[in-house]
Amino acid sequence: MTEFTTARPFAHEDVSHWDLETDVAVVGFGASGASAAIEAAAAGARTTIFEMGSGSGGASALSGGEIYVGGGTDVQQAAGFDDSVEALEAYLLAAGGPDADAAKVGLYARESLNHFQWLKDQGVPYKGTFVPGKIIEPETDDTLIWSGSEEAWPFSEQAKPAPRGHVIQHMGWGGGRKLVDILEAKARELGVDVRCDARVLSLVVDRSGAVTGLVVKIDNKPLFVRATRGVVLCTGGFCMNQDMIRRYAPEALRLSDPIGENDNGSGILMGMGVGGDAIHMDQFFTTCPWIMPPSLVKGIMVNQRGQRFINEDCYHGRVSRTMIDQPGDRIYLLADNAIFERPIDLARIEIAAVGETWEEVEQELGMPEGTLAATVNTFNRYAAEGRDPIFHKHPQWLKVLDDGPFVALELNFRDSYFSFFTLGGLSTLPTGEVLDSAGKPVSGLFAAGRATSGLPRWGHGYSSGMSLADCTFFGRQAGRQAAASADALVAAAE
Repeated sequence: MTEFTTARPFAHEDVSHWDLETDVAVVGFGASGASAAIEAAAAGARTTIFEMGSGSGGASALSGGEIYVGGGTDVQQAAGFDDSVEALEAYLLAAGGPDADAAKVGLYARESLNHFQWLKDQGVPYKGTFVPGKIIEPETDDTLIWSGSEEAWPFSEQAKPAPRGHVIQHMGWGGGRKLVDILEAKARELGVDVRCDARVLSLVVDRSGAVTGLVVKIDNKPLFVRATRGVVLCTGGFCMNQDMIRRYAPEALRLSDPIGENDNGSGILMGMGVGGDAIHMDQFFTTCPWIMPPSLVKGIMVNQRGQRFINEDCYHGRVSRTMIDQPGDRIYLLADNAIFERPIDLARIEIAAVGETWEEVEQELGMPEGTLAATVNTFNRYAAEGRDPIFHKHPQWLKVLDDGPFVALELNFRDSYFSFFTLGGLSTLPTGEVLDSAGKPVSGLFAAGRATSGLPRWGHGYSSGMSLADCTFFGRQAGRQAAASADALVAAAE
């Protein structure tokens, strides 16, 4: 019996017959797969989606349905924000970290307004209203929110701040399901052939190294699928593959709440198996939603040595990711009586110590004398002057922590809710073409979404909405490029 594996391609010349044929084969039916299929079908290509699950969804359907767009959308203008393409590009470059993909960032920034219109053209509704404040996602059906570190140092010095989180019109949390449903309906309307409960076992390559098709398991049988113009991998990341986490992102082993559905890294492994280069595989997003309620942003974070380590007004994911860099297995959020409120139950954050003085809190936490208390005293001295010269916390979030009793809340990596997903993946051009380690495209292979290293590729710079922005926009590019590809020629000797 023939063995198939995602780690190695199947030889084209060993395919005795093709069970199915299509122009473009899309693997995965989340936001990136749906967007790729829509563009491929709209360009006139016969398009087939293969989805491992019993329906569309993926991690996209588990999201809030928020997309990071800017440059002066109608919603931003109506709310009085003067955003620009240049500011959007500058922020995305800063958020992308030391190796931000300038080509992708530049293209996305220039096309952001058009992409927002494209989403609306597909039927994605936006109410058009702005919600001020520091929130994770609105529980109302409003649109525009601050969704990153735009107003926080150092990003505020590199790009003019503006809110860019555009949330689908949906009451309550979890609008991602509605977004995927809308994109699915559009794909089906365009005649895309959708095959669910279809697990891709392997890519098929010819002797020249070109990807010519897939091996797909449907009804417990392996079927050979010919893709004459290309295969688009939209399979998500690898947060649910413990072996890959151990190998590539071991820091994430400290966390136990992956965000995904079938994010097992299969697409990344298939791409690597045909020569695709996987980059930034150590990067991941994580958050413990401690900013609920927002008053706690006025507190300060310290590690187990009693040391402050970040300006707490940053995006919650940046704060949480920086927590993982600290020594020990927990972080403490310090608050006084004036700002204390219980965090939401989801966060699983407990009270670790209370005291009438910060010295008492320090002692109850078992810290050496003069450590935590000295940190708070230093912070309070500068906060009384309305500044934070050490970590540059914005004055609007500065408060002297002097209203006792005092409390230390514990965020424990083992027990608290630190959700996470991976950001590393296949290296691609802005067109979605998968690159090998020499920077050359792998013929016939494209990828988008969390199977790639895209716009969000640095855990310390992530902003809410970047993944769906990346998935939908670069999914579109991959689908369009695959549809435009000439029919692949069989290089194997017949």
